[in-house]
Order: sequence, then C-alpha cells, then structure tokens
Amino acid sequence: MARLAVEERRAALVEAALRVMVRDGLAAGTTRAIVAEADMSLASFHYAFSGRDELLRELVRRVVGREFAAATTDLRPEDGLVGCLRQAAAGYLAHLEGDPGQEQLMLELTLHALRDAELRPLARAQYRAYTEAASRLLETAAELTGRQWDRPVPELARLLVTLVDGATTTWLVDRDTAATRAVLDAAVELFVARHAAQPA
Repeated sequence: MARLAVEERRAALVEAALRVMVRDGLAAGTTRAIVAEADMSLASFHYAFSGRDELLRELVRRVVGREFAAATTDLRPEDGLVGCLRQAAAGYLAHLEGDPGQEQLMLELTLHALRDAELRPLARAQYRAYTEAASRLLETAAELTGRQWDRPVPELARLLVTLVDGATTTWLVDRDTAATRAVLDAAVELFVARHAAQPA
C-alpha cells in the first residue's frame, strides 16, 4: 500500500472498521480484522491509533458528523422554523434509510459500552456528540429563521436526541419509513409549538 499521511491512515482505518462492523457486527471489529480490511499492517494501526478504543471514538465522531450533515444540507430560511426542522428530520431519515447498518452499529456500540466499565466513557462521549449536534441544529434553525427558543438549547437538544433515538430504533425494527416520517413531522410541530418563543 502507498505511504499515507497519518490523517489519511486514520480515515482509511475508520472506514475499514465501519465496513467490517456494519457487515459482521461490533464483535467482529477486531484490530486484525480492521487492518486486513484496510490492507494495512498492525504497525500501521498502532501508528495511527493508540488502540481500538481511540478508533471507536473517531468512528463515533465521523458517523455523528455524517448524521449532522444529512440533517442540515437543505435548510432554507423561507421554510420557517417548522419547515427547517422538518427538512432536517427528512434528511436524517434519508441517511438512516440509505445506510441503516451504520445506525444499527451505533446502537450496538452504545449497548455494548454500557455493559463494559472501560467502554462506558465511549457511550457518554457518543451521546455528548449527539447532543452537541442537536444543539448546533437548533441554533442554526433559529438563526436562519430569526426565531428563538424558550428554554436553554442544551436542554432542548437532549429532548431532540431522545425523540430521534426512539424514531431510529423503531425504524430499525419495522423499516416503515412512511410511519417514521409521519411521527417525526408530528414531533417537529409539537416541538416548535411548545418551545419556540413567540416573535416580538
């Protein structure tokens, strides 16, 4: 394999880890399996990451970044606050439908980490990343539309993460996109009606 810069090596290893674990499950994502998928040596892995836990943290960061990008690609001020959040929900749902394996892996990673004291900080970091992404989405939507929220954004972001978590898990079980879209649309309307401050 051609010589890669450390960031390229890290990216290639994370993508390899995603492929292995989406395809075969979290337990299959051993260091040896990941480097074999990436066509690298174990030495290359340890040059790029201190260990598998660091790679998993980077994997979480990348997947959350993709979720955020999917949710914020087509936000338009003229759609208003409800329209912006509805479009964000549609973007996320399209991402979920397009690559369900990544979201199933994230759920698997959470539940596994909660059973492992050494990995529990990874689950906390994962949900911190979700909440930070939700906060950025709410701040962006409010700024685009000239509106404000009536409660602290981090508090509302936690509520938004809880809503999306439930919708994601339910969709992974029944794959009913139309029903999930309807639920998210209703949730957005209720969320904005309850928590958007009235214009001055």
